[in-house]
Amino acid sequence: MTELNIDCLNLIFKELRTDRVSLYPCLLVNKTWCSLIVPILWEKHSWCLYHETSEKKLFNIIISSLPSTSKQILTDNNINLPSTIISKPLTFNYISFCKFFESETIDKIIRKLFNDKKLKYNKRNLLEQEIYKLFVSECNNIKELELHTSRPLPSFPGALTFFSNINKLTIKIDCIEPNTLHEMAKFCIYLNELTVHNCSQDNSGLISLIDAQKNLKIVSLYPHNKKKICEGLREAIGRKGGTINNLCLYSINIIPLISLYSLERLLIYNFEYYGGNSIEMKKFLQYLEVSKFPNLQFLNVLGLVCHKELAMLIKNTEGNLLEISISSKRVKSVHVGIFIKSIADNCPKIKNLSFRITPEEFQLIKLILLNCRNLVKIKLDTLYYENDVIVGDELLDDLAKFSPKSLTKLTLSGNWKFSIEIFEKFLESCREHNLILFGITNKTHITEEHKTIARKYVSEGVINEFKILCP
Repeated sequence: MTELNIDCLNLIFKELRTDRVSLYPCLLVNKTWCSLIVPILWEKHSWCLYHETSEKKLFNIIISSLPSTSKQILTDNNINLPSTIISKPLTFNYISFCKFFESETIDKIIRKLFNDKKLKYNKRNLLEQEIYKLFVSECNNIKELELHTSRPLPSFPGALTFFSNINKLTIKIDCIEPNTLHEMAKFCIYLNELTVHNCSQDNSGLISLIDAQKNLKIVSLYPHNKKKICEGLREAIGRKGGTINNLCLYSINIIPLISLYSLERLLIYNFEYYGGNSIEMKKFLQYLEVSKFPNLQFLNVLGLVCHKELAMLIKNTEGNLLEISISSKRVKSVHVGIFIKSIADNCPKIKNLSFRITPEEFQLIKLILLNCRNLVKIKLDTLYYENDVIVGDELLDDLAKFSPKSLTKLTLSGNWKFSIEIFEKFLESCREHNLILFGITNKTHITEEHKTIARKYVSEGVINEFKILCP
């Protein structure tokens, strides 16, 4: 049989990179196959182990990879290495193949191989330090790094190479010394994505790291439970307005709006850390109302009552929005009306819509249906109490008359009630545009007659699926 050349084998094995079960037997074919497969297995997927025995084998190889100098340091400090480590030289420099690294791996190694409960604080720190040194010195092609340690990694041998290739960084800011981030900023300058956990106040090292980036595109900021506006961080992110196109805020204590003119995706989540009358909230809404994002395509807001401000933001997007998803426990009807009109007037390209309304706005949905002719998916949720009944005939009738042919998914969430006549009229209108999904939550007012009619249209292929969803 003609032997496949190495390039062909490489392509085949890389296609199988997520199929570990198929790759493992290939290791035993010959040395060539083994030398091609081992780097693939060690890139990232070898960390995703759920079997304790396999995990211990992995950790044992990592400890066996420690240089003799590190092993001697540990021995001199009465840190006993596991008896299972491999004393002979390893076949491969396994650590050098890693493209993904997370601090949690080192925590697991210490817990499982060294029983960290019996280690004194200074011994644990020394052990942790030597394992970090191993990765920093040997990993020449790390692409993704999850970091939560106080160890001064930038001062370790090999730090320049280790940090210079990273394009995705996740950090817990409260675990890392500002000076460490200042040092990282000298050579970790090509981040594409940055995620920061536990933001509670300005951090000079983090600001320095952000300022150093050449092409930062995706930023996600998660808060600590302290309520403090991070003005310095806001300004630093604002200075990257030419590159950041994806921003996710899990708190409003950081307000990097207004100047992000390249922004395409904006996600804002407010998990009840700030009340509607707080200084932080008022300031945030002021920023939101005057911000201009001409390239914004995706807008997702959770936990904020700010429809008036969002209406102004939508007006300033220059018609590029493709998806809007707004979820809030409370809405002000007068502001929802302004919000709906803003969508109808300024979102000709919109494809996906999801927001809450009250019955007073049902008639305004017609404006969206008439002006937004590229709609593919609509989800309308309503505010209701347990015993409220929402008569949806007017809304369903407008959907029957004015829905664009592109609309293929419709979900109505709430305590809805529809007359049989209007319900059937809507389904009949779907003959003009095949409906992939028609979902209704709360089955209280969906009778057997409603279900029989829906099944008829499913059997005829007018709609693919009718679902009564859990509220």
